[in-house]
Amino acid sequence: MTIHAGMRRTYHLFPQNPEFERKFRFEADLPFLVSTMAGLDGQFGTFVTDGPDRKATPIKAKRSIEVEIAEKSVDFVPLNKNTLDSVLRDISPEGIIDFKINLKYSVLDTNYNRVAFKGDTYLIRTNLDNGVLTMNINLVDGLARTGCERIADTIVEEIKRKAGNV
Repeated sequence: MTIHAGMRRTYHLFPQNPEFERKFRFEADLPFLVSTMAGLDGQFGTFVTDGPDRKATPIKAKRSIEVEIAEKSVDFVPLNKNTLDSVLRDISPEGIIDFKINLKYSVLDTNYNRVAFKGDTYLIRTNLDNGVLTMNINLVDGLARTGCERIADTIVEEIKRKAGNV
């Protein structure tokens, strides 16, 4: 019997065949990963994508990140600096944890008003086993304006940045 990370932090509807998988050496534990993911919540940046009007005109859009963590196998709850302490209480050092990343997109219109358009939602299964972190990433909603590989890169960059600040 495998022990899952605490309160069943795996999502029962997680896709069986991941769109994207990345493995890398990970010297920390799952509580470090969870706090790193919580640190991603609320971050934002800009990127170039096709306009929401479906014309092939590239636009500069804002992308902001919302992070959620699986709870009781059936739902996700927000994961951020305000919820981190209560989530960390039941995280084991190794195991499997599922996250949901919601990317919100918006653009400034001609009057400089921020206009939201369809974002992307990804499910990320993280499995830490003997110092190797495996991430399986799936787009579950949206047009994939941000690719699975970019999601993995963002998480790895944040882990490296946070590990450098410990």
